[in-house]
This record gives sequence, C-alpha cells and structure tokens, in this order.
Amino acid sequence: MPPATRTRDLPPTPGMTLVEGGADFAVYAGHAESVDVCLFEPGDVDGRTERRIPLVQRTHGTWFGFLPGVGPGQRYAVRATGPWRPAEGLRYNGSKLLLDPYARAIEGEVTWGPSLFGHRVDDRLRGDDTVPSSLDSAGSMPRCVVVDGSFDWGDDAPPQVPLADSVIYEAHVRNLTRLHPEVPEHLRGTYAGVCHPAVIAHLKALGVTTIELLPVHSFTSEPEVVQRGLTNHWGYNTLGFFAPHAAYASTTDPQGALDEFKGMVKLLHKAGIEVVLDVVFNHTAEQSARDGATLSWRGLDNRAYYRIDDRGQDIDVTGCGNTVDLRHAMVCRMVLDSLRYWVSECHVDGFRFDLAVALGRGRADEYDPNHPFLVALRTDPVLSRVKLIAEPWDVGIHGWRTGQFPPPFSEWNDRFRDTVRTFWLQDLGAASAGQAGHGVRELGTRLAGSQDLFGARDRRPVASVNFVAAHDGFTVADLTRYDTKHNGANGEGNRDGSDGNRSWNHGIEGGVDSGVPAAELEAVEVRRRRSMRNLLATNLLATGVPMLNAGDEFGRTQGGNNNPYCQDNETSWFDWNLFAWQQDLLATTQFLTRLRAEQPVLRQRTFFTGRPVHDDGSTDLAWFDASGELMANGRWEDPGTRTLQMFLNGAYLGHPSLLVVLHGGADDATVTLPSPPGLAAYQLLWDSALEVPNEPGPSTPPGPVEVSAASLRVYRAIDET
Repeated sequence: MPPATRTRDLPPTPGMTLVEGGADFAVYAGHAESVDVCLFEPGDVDGRTERRIPLVQRTHGTWFGFLPGVGPGQRYAVRATGPWRPAEGLRYNGSKLLLDPYARAIEGEVTWGPSLFGHRVDDRLRGDDTVPSSLDSAGSMPRCVVVDGSFDWGDDAPPQVPLADSVIYEAHVRNLTRLHPEVPEHLRGTYAGVCHPAVIAHLKALGVTTIELLPVHSFTSEPEVVQRGLTNHWGYNTLGFFAPHAAYASTTDPQGALDEFKGMVKLLHKAGIEVVLDVVFNHTAEQSARDGATLSWRGLDNRAYYRIDDRGQDIDVTGCGNTVDLRHAMVCRMVLDSLRYWVSECHVDGFRFDLAVALGRGRADEYDPNHPFLVALRTDPVLSRVKLIAEPWDVGIHGWRTGQFPPPFSEWNDRFRDTVRTFWLQDLGAASAGQAGHGVRELGTRLAGSQDLFGARDRRPVASVNFVAAHDGFTVADLTRYDTKHNGANGEGNRDGSDGNRSWNHGIEGGVDSGVPAAELEAVEVRRRRSMRNLLATNLLATGVPMLNAGDEFGRTQGGNNNPYCQDNETSWFDWNLFAWQQDLLATTQFLTRLRAEQPVLRQRTFFTGRPVHDDGSTDLAWFDASGELMANGRWEDPGTRTLQMFLNGAYLGHPSLLVVLHGGADDATVTLPSPPGLAAYQLLWDSALEVPNEPGPSTPPGPVEVSAASLRVYRAIDET
C-alpha cells in the first residue's frame, strides 16, 4: 500500500490515535531501517489479508504517519527491519509480526512455535540465537485492535480512601468468582464477576476499602509452561501495558472487554471501593534474547527496551529472562504513559509495582531512590495523587530494599510478614517442643509501624503495607497446615516456590492423616484455627496499612502449593461453599476489620514517640510484660519472652485506649493487666481463643487474668471518672 503520509515536524502520541479521516500512528524503533503498519481483516488468524503501510516519517527514533480510513475495530500490528547484530543487542527481523507497545486492545492468543522466535529454533524451541529465522510469525501472533476510548462514566469519582483508613484485598480476577454460586455462570471469572452485587456485598461486609487486582494487563504463558500442559495463571508475563487481558472479559469483543473493565471500576467506585492494579513493568513475556521470542519490544529496538550487557545479552534482575530498561527516555515515557492511561481513561486508583527495585536501577545497575522514573512518579500531577505501592525487592545484587523507596510510596513489608509468622508459628512450634524462640523486640517494632524501616524522609506509618500472606506463598490456612511446600502439580519437581515459609503444621502435615485418631485430629484443627485468627488479628491490629490475601478471611487452602502461578483450577479458585468453621473465621475477620474502623488508635497517622502526652505522665504507646510491668530492655531480647502487652493510648486524642495482649506460649498462662496512669478497668472486646466473637465482656480491674495458650486478646481501657 502507499506509505502513510501527513507531513509534520514532531511525531504524534505513540500508538494509534483516532483523528478525523483515519488515525495517526507512532512507534519507537530507534535503530530500525524501516517500519510498516500491518492491517488485517477481522477473523484473519493466518495473515492472508495483511496490508502493509510503510511509515516514512522518522524523528528521534520514532516512526510515524497518518493512516486514512482506519477506525475502531481495525486489526493491526507492526513489522520492523534493521540490523541483525546480536552481539550489539540488535535483533531486527522483518518476518516477525510485532504488537504495538501502546495497543489499547489485543485479540487472539500467542500460539507457541518456531515462527515466533527471531532466531532459528527447532520444534523444541531451542536453537542458535545468532542465526536469524526466516519464518513468518503472522499465523501465530495475536492482533492489536483499535478501540473507541469513549465511555459513559456518569458521576464516577475516585473514593480517595486515606491510606490510614484503608484495608487492601489482594485478589485474582478469575479465582475470586470462578466458582461463586451467586454469580451467573457466564460472568464467573470475569471483570463483570468482580463487580457482581454478591461480590461487592462480601467486600463491604469484610470492610475492604481497596481491591488490589493481580495483573490485568494483556499477558501470555511461557512456552515451557505450555509444554507442561499448564498456563501462566497469575499474569506476570506481559504482552501489552495498555490493553486489559481479554480472557477476563465475558465477551470476545475487544471493545467490549475494555468497556467491561471500565464498568467494573465504575461499579466498585459506586460501592466506595478503590481499584489498585498490580503492574509488571520490570520484564515482559519475551524472556531472554538467547532463549525467548520476538513478540513486540525486542523486534522494535531490543537495545532500547531492555537492559543489555556489552555482549548483547540480557541483564536479568527479575528472574524472568529480561529487564525493562527504564533508563531509556522513551521506555520511561511508555511506562508513565501506561500508568496515566489507566488512571485518566480507566479511573483506577493506584498501582502495586511488581519487583519495583528493578524499576529504580540506575546506570551502574544499583538501586537509586532518585532514579528519573521514581522522580517522575513523585512529581507527576496525576500519578503522584494515587496510591503507589512498591514490592521493594528484585532478584539482582543488593535487591532487597524494604524501607528505601521515597514518599509517597508505600511498600510491602516483608519484615512484618516474617516477624509475625515467626512469633505465632515458627517460635510456637519450637516452644511446643521445649525450645526457645526469638524474643519479642522485632514483633513490637512491627506492631508499632516499623519506624526503623519507614521513619526516614518524612515518611509515615502508612508507608508500611502489612501482610502475613499474599498470592506468592502459602495461604494463611496453609501456613498452619504445612511445614514444607507441596508444588508437584507445577511440573517443576517441587523446586519452585520458597522454602523459607516460617510455617508450622501443628504436628500433622496437611489436612488429613488417617493414622491419627479423630480426637487428636480435631485438637490439631482447633489449634490451627486459633493460629489463623492470631495471624489475621495481628495483621489487622498493627499500625500501618493492612493487606489481606483474598480467601484468607475464610481459610482458603491451596493444598500446600505455595507457588500456584500455573494452576488455573480448583487449587486456585475460591470454594464459596463454606464449612461452619470457615463461616466462623469469616465472621471473626469481619469483626476485626470493624474494630479497626471503629478504633482510631489502630489507625495512626504518625509514628509513636513513647514520650508523655498527658499531665499524668502517660505515653502514646507503652509496652508491658506478662507481670504487668513496663518491659525491661533485657526482656525484649530474651528468647523465653513469649508474652507482650501493647497499650495504645487514645485518651490524649479524645478516643478510647486499647490494650492488646499477645501470648505466644504453648501453655495457658496468668497475665497481669497493667495499671497505666488514669486507668480504672478493662473491658474484653475479643479473644482469639474463641471460635466466634463474643459480645464485650464485663469490666475487669487491672490485675491477673488467665489467658489461653497461643492467643491474642483486645481490651478497651476504661478511664477513671
């Protein structure tokens, strides 16, 4: 076809932009010698209707032109030719159909085979990465689709829930509703399913303010996973940063998929629930240049889009074969444009950045909190006003950086996760065997907001996203059932997934052991359920922003699989037919989120000081031992210390004060409730030894009380009148 022409000095916005009479198109391919836009008819999966339109205008590495007659519904892709010099990181191959990095919709699947690889491979997809492939990939590639961005948002407005008041719920679109009996079958596992009234009712009753969705950017499965007869279920394998994953829509129409996503956001907002997206900008589905395919970025400019060493090979700090290079201006712009698109056009309320350290690695590959990308996020008038949450690590050298992201970032607090698991599971298991634990100093630090990690750079307690379980690892229930992972179904010989789980099976591995008497099994299950309540309560009572792993509120199990990234089946799907104990656990979690919402002292905006805040000498936070005395320095580190009392003073703020008693001993114990200044009595609000929450108990004077083994209590302080 004739070349795309409409003379202009500067390129239009990257991607396909609808204008009068057609569309402007632009794509960055800095080292290319030619770029064609390829147009296809709907339904063409083998490329027989392909029409190529050369882009003849080029400015600063961006190729662009006007495409007359192009409108919504047009299927398209790109081809780029240029030097094949793998040792220099250049891998152009005009026989490969490439996805537009800015595509708003992607239709079809990646069909794995030799044609998808820029270099020559055999039927096992292995070969010589220095020899270019001549196979055309059009018959194995999905298509980009032009969509109409208009949508009736009505009076939609972001809920803008303050971080201190937020309860985050990490969920997977398909898992959440694939088996939900109240969601119509054709909507299960879809965007529409997430916003179904039954699901919204569950979220509201649970006290969720913010749903954090696992990746919804268009993604595909890795070839080695497909060869095992599985799929990439979690979605951390991106094909396009602007397109919603089409398989999560209840319609096969690309326009309908985008509109369904927007409709989900609109209905969740109407219910007062924010939508945060888990975004994967650290790597893409193309894997390494040595072993991976050419699907988009590699064929456009491998040396620009990815971190490449001086031999032309990928620098991999993600564990996924490649690392997106945000040091490059156009790549940084692409990521920022994607984020703004999801906020401005799709109305999402924030982002959780997967392996965020990889996004902040500078010229010397060291993490830099002042990396241009991080500075751009902090100063952008749109993005700086939404929730920004970092997973503060990657797998590169010096990759663990918890507490080192700049404001306004919050961060997943892995130290909180590990400390809480250690106290309630690992150390309790040791105590049951007559062994010593780790003391309680770090537990106290984590409960008080992790000021040691987040106290610098004018940050607040809300910088800490507290969690005890997430998609990656054991569920809360499985933390109490398994000492070791059981990942055989993943097809990797149980080598995948973490071995450092800090879990405790309470004496029996798994759910059923026919060789154990029924009474003993039931006693184990009772202890496990109490441990679940302890974990959930500690998470929801601690200072910071609590995050729940979806399904933990009712004890969902994955059968001991702590890495079900490839399990699109009952291992991952929620079973909403709850046993009685699961209903009790759900009621408990609902009670705890209500307690957090009702008690301002649990939602601190600033860090505790430990200094007097009242004329009577009372401090904002006080720690007591089992005898009711202020914790002495030596007791914090003592491995034998298994009881900690945390007094949260709300009186100086005009709110009730609370006492949280954490007893991690293997036996029942006598604990003396402390007598801080101005206190008359206590009222028991909740006891984890009980299967379901009770009504508040009668007032109890300070002094000795009997507490159950491995239990947590919450008391309301009654002041002197």
